[in-house]
This record gives sequence, C-alpha cells and structure tokens, in this order.
Amino acid sequence: MTTIIQAALPVPLSQLFDYDHTDALPVGVRVRVPFGRRQLIGIVAGETATPDERFQRKAISEVLDSEPLWPQPLWQLLLWAADYYHYPLGEVLHHALPVLLRQGELANYQATIRYELTAAGQAVQLEELKRAIQQQRLLAALREAPLLSRDIRLHDYSPQALKTLQEKGWVVAVEHRPAPAQSWELKIAAEPLQLNPEQALAVAAISAGQGHQTFLLEGVTGSGKTEVYLQIIAEVLRRGQQVLVLVPEIGLTPQTLKRFQERFAVPIVMLHSALTDRERLDAWLDARGGHAAIIIGTRSAIFTPCKALGMIIVDEEHDTSLKQQEGFRYHARDLAVKRGYEEGVPVILGSATPSFETLNNALTKRYAHLQIRRRAGQAQPVQQVLLDIKNQPLKAGLSQPLLKLMGEHLAAGQQVLLFLNRRGFAPALMCHECGWLAQCRRCDAYYTVHQGSRQLLCHHCGAQQPLAVQCGDCGSTQLIGRGVGTEQLEQVLQEEFPEHTVLRIDRDSTRRKGSLQRYLQDAHDHKYSILVGTQMLAKGHHFPEVTLVALLDVDGALYSSDFRAAERLGQLYTQVAGRSGRASKTGTVVIQTHHPDHELIQELIHNGYHHFSTTALLERQLTQLPPFSYQALIRAEADEAAAAIDALAAMAGLFPQRDDLIVFGPIPAVMERRAGRYRYQLLVQTPHRSIRAQVLRYVLPQFEQLPQLRKVRWSLDVDPQDFS
Repeated sequence: MTTIIQAALPVPLSQLFDYDHTDALPVGVRVRVPFGRRQLIGIVAGETATPDERFQRKAISEVLDSEPLWPQPLWQLLLWAADYYHYPLGEVLHHALPVLLRQGELANYQATIRYELTAAGQAVQLEELKRAIQQQRLLAALREAPLLSRDIRLHDYSPQALKTLQEKGWVVAVEHRPAPAQSWELKIAAEPLQLNPEQALAVAAISAGQGHQTFLLEGVTGSGKTEVYLQIIAEVLRRGQQVLVLVPEIGLTPQTLKRFQERFAVPIVMLHSALTDRERLDAWLDARGGHAAIIIGTRSAIFTPCKALGMIIVDEEHDTSLKQQEGFRYHARDLAVKRGYEEGVPVILGSATPSFETLNNALTKRYAHLQIRRRAGQAQPVQQVLLDIKNQPLKAGLSQPLLKLMGEHLAAGQQVLLFLNRRGFAPALMCHECGWLAQCRRCDAYYTVHQGSRQLLCHHCGAQQPLAVQCGDCGSTQLIGRGVGTEQLEQVLQEEFPEHTVLRIDRDSTRRKGSLQRYLQDAHDHKYSILVGTQMLAKGHHFPEVTLVALLDVDGALYSSDFRAAERLGQLYTQVAGRSGRASKTGTVVIQTHHPDHELIQELIHNGYHHFSTTALLERQLTQLPPFSYQALIRAEADEAAAAIDALAAMAGLFPQRDDLIVFGPIPAVMERRAGRYRYQLLVQTPHRSIRAQVLRYVLPQFEQLPQLRKVRWSLDVDPQDFS
C-alpha cells in the first residue's frame, strides 16, 4: 500500500504538497522531493486520505531523518507561529532550521580540527613570550584545555599566533570527532553575589513558581538583573534542566557568555549569525541532545530544540531587534512566552524599560510583575542635567556647558560616553552658494558624508559614490556637510581633548569580525577616555569608569509621526543614562535639547520611565492604540507608485465592512521611495486579536486571485513595530 505524505516545502504558498511513499513517516522529519524541475527539502507534516487530485503525485526521493527534528511542544509552537503570523508553514519550518539542515545535510556532528599543546609547548614558560602577547594569550588558553577551530574564532585568538606556535612545534592540530550528547553536572565556578532584598524577593518568587508562568523582571539600569538570572539558573541546572537565554543583538552575546562562564562550569553554547553554518549546527545538536546546559542566542535561537528545557529568559525584552523585519516577521519575545506555555516552563522577561505590551500584561495580572528599584551594590542614582541649547554656539553638536562638564570628568580620571544615533561624518552634503543637497537617486533620502572613506553613502539602499567636489546644480566647489555624525564628532573631540583617547563604536568602525567585542573590552578596561557611539552602546554594556553620559540630539523623536516614538525615546534615554555611574562612583547624564520644556522630557527626568510608561499607557487606551488594539500592516512596493496604490486599493476592497474593523490606506510609507521602488501601506486595526485572525484568514486566499498583485511585491506584518 502506498502512503500519501503531506510535505511542507520552502515556497511562498500556504499549502501542503502530496507525495507517495511506501511507508508511513513520522511528522517532523525531512524528505527530499521533486518540485517541478528542482529537488527541494521538505518537512513531513502528516498524511492524507483525500489527496489533491488536480496534480499528478510524485514519489518522495529520499528520507533524510529517522526521527523528528523537533520535540512535540516545539512542533506545536511552529504550527501556531505559521497560523498566527499567516506565513507559509514550509517557510516557517525552514527558518527554524540551521542552514546546513535546510540544504539536506545529515543531522550529525562532523569531524573538526582541535588544537592541543605538545610536550614542548607544555614546557614553555609564558614569561618567554612577554613580547608576543597574542602567542602568550593563546598558549595560556591551551594550557587550560584544547581549543576547537570555532573556539579560536569565538575568543578572537590571532590566526597568525596560532600558525607561529605550530611552526615552533608547541601546538599540533588533530582531527576531533565530537562525542554524542553527554550528561553534565552543575559546577559553580564562582560564588554568587550577595543579593539585596528586592533581588532576593525576585529570586524567591520565580523559584517558587510551578510549571509555566511568565514573569516581568523590571529593574532599573544597574540593578543587578543578571545576578538574579544567574541565581535562578543555578536552581534550574541543579535539576538537570537546560536554560535558553535570548539577547537582542550579537554584541551582547559575548559579554553574556563571559558572565555565565565565570559563574558556571557547565557546557554553554551560543547561536547567532556570526557563527559559521557548521558551528551553528553543532550548537543546535548540543542543545537538542542535552549536551548544552545553557543556550545563549539572538532571536532565531527561540526555535532551538532542547532535550530538557527548564526555563526561558529574554533579556532586554523591549528591544526591537527581537522582531524579525523581513520574510517571516515573528517576534521572539512573544514566541518565547508561547513556547514556555507549550513546554510548561517559566519565562522571564527582563528589562529596565519594558515594552508597553509587556507592561500592560503585567499590570493586568497576565504576567507576574517583579520590580527592582535600587541599583546593585554601592551604585547611586544618576544626577540628571538638562541643557537648553537654543541660541547656544555648538561645535559638532557639543555645547560649551557640556564641553566644560566633560573636561571636569576627564580631569578626574573618569570616562565620558557621548550618544549620537547618526553614523558617518554628516547626514547631508550641501552647496554653500545655492543650497543644493546631494540626494540619493534611488531613495527619498540624502547621501550621508563619510569623510574617512571619501564617499557619499545612502544608508537606506546602500548606494555609494565618490565624495562630490562640485555642486550638482551650480558647479560651485563650496560644499559643506550639514548636521553631525559620529565620525565628525570623533574628529572634533580629538581636537578639543588632544590629551585623551577617543573610541568610536558604530556600524562603520566595527565591520571587522571580533572588532566590536575588542572595542567593548577596551572601553571596559579604560583604554579610552571618551566613548562615542550609536545605539550599539546603549544596550546592556557595563563600563564601570563611565561617570558622564550625554545624549546630543533627541529632538527628532519628540515630533515623530510614529505613535511609538515617545516609548522608544523613553527607553533609549533610560538605557543610555544607565551606562553612567554603575560602580561606586556617582554618575551624571546630560540631555541636550532645543525643547527643554517638552512634556515627555520633563516626565522622564522628574518621574522616570516607569511613571512615564504607565501614564502613556492610559493615553494609548484612550486612543485605542496597541496594546489596546491589534494591527496588521500590508506593504506593497513597485517600480511605479500607481501599481502599488492600485494593488493595495484592491486588497482594501476585499475586507468586510464591520464596526470592529478599521482599514487605513493606501498610504505612503515614511520613506515613499527606497532603492528605486515606491512603497505604500495598508494598516488593519481591530479591538480583538481573534477578529484580526478571522478577517485575515478570510481575505488572504482572495488576494491570490487579484491581477493587480502581479505587478507588485507585497508582504504582511502581524503586530508591526516599524512603519518606515
């Protein structure tokens, strides 16, 4: 008898495909199947007794797995995610797999290279290498334990130093075949810190929970949330269970890994996009087999199978990086809560500035709300300074009072951090004679001046051209940069404070692999006196010698068209301010603005983020904006504006007329033209999540019949966070 297998394929179609096979197959295994002229990797989703007779069925070419890739609770989460975000199941399942498994590789470990010390290497005195620091560092690490190829990259050891040690006969490369999953025991590498009463109460409340429960751990910046995580994790590890920790960005994974390694002598793996495909698969296998005790990763790590999951932690849960903005637009925080429910384990959402969605769930008792209002140890609350810069001379965005304050802190041997969320030298290039501005030909945006590389770059589409020397209109050579970027700020600071070192951390200065982690470590070790950066510096980093933090320009966020702008600014201000005075020294935070009396700034300075957020939530409720309503955003882009508008208008016409459904649009995106294509949007809003799901299930199949959609590229974003 032939069994008709239904497979989910990585194609943009919301349907399963029927194939013949001689035997029944477990749900969740991979199969290689013919699809047109191609061979695709599909996932078995079940069997059917009523196949689709419109197509001639073909046989499965190959079965790649003997058992499902995901445990049942995680399989249920993936099915739920495909339904909730209205995204094809086949593409959801493939997104949840490491790249090598998507390509048909076997779900096995493969031999790799391991570096070990020879007898001659063991006999070498480290003092002999005091002039070869990189060799000395690598040799010291190898004395602790052999290193795999991935360890060399992970800890940024010098490849040249490794080659030199091999040539000297001190290090040898041997083939290493990873052992199958092994059991591990909890070993505490360092004693836990003394908790204050609020921290101890949070640990006790979470430890006392049974089964699934979601906790919001709201702690002011520097309150020791990580220590709370560590002590709770210890309880989970003692039971022999695993912990999954999500962080919003790659930049936070090394420092989180370091904290965890200092505390626990257990297997810890990382999952993020900077790893090679083989490293990701090995880490995935470690987690699935139970060999990894702690799994640390960015948003896609939420799909990692675990043999004995005991807890999920989402650090900086408010961060927008947890929301995927392309393709399968899921939110890792929301999937973490749902996975905790499916697995029957507790979920901790940690933040000093909770998102309004999470805070509302806590205030309405859906989540347990734990607060830590005091900074950890001897750290004191920061002093806040509001500088009105109207009519004040500015030098690269720096006012004289700020420069004076910086001089005082630097003279005391302390560090200063300046935050400016604009990279490059200047946001625009202007002709001083006629006012011409260098505009990107493909976007509704101006080129950013990059002085170091002598280029004009568009930060939206990536277009670039040499730095212009003549005006595009009048031919004048009097071209000047308008506005200030981090590159210009770094240059001016070097002129103003020549006796102090300046470190710029942004996407341009950290392109080389390992550079971000190296810069962050240098900043932590006080190798630089002045730190300049974009949002990369605002997220969870610990700089014990920073006593002055300044936000140079926040005015743009005060009058944004995005209803979330106030929430984002509140989070940004609080997070940046939290980088100051984290040790025993008193910290100061400065905010420069042309609008010192603006109610948002006054609220944040005088009452703090928690009071601001609860007040702003009441305003959201009055205006029926999220989290008190539920949105879906349909985007369309085309070479001609009319094509995008016509497609969205046809879509809007298919929505039912009902009092509890509002459809806005078509309306242009904040940047109407980007990368040569026109972008328009349709915003769907309802008071209930169930109504949104019901309406979308009704209209989405009808969209496929619209001829207007053949000329556009369109997408659906459920619970959108970005309207740009």
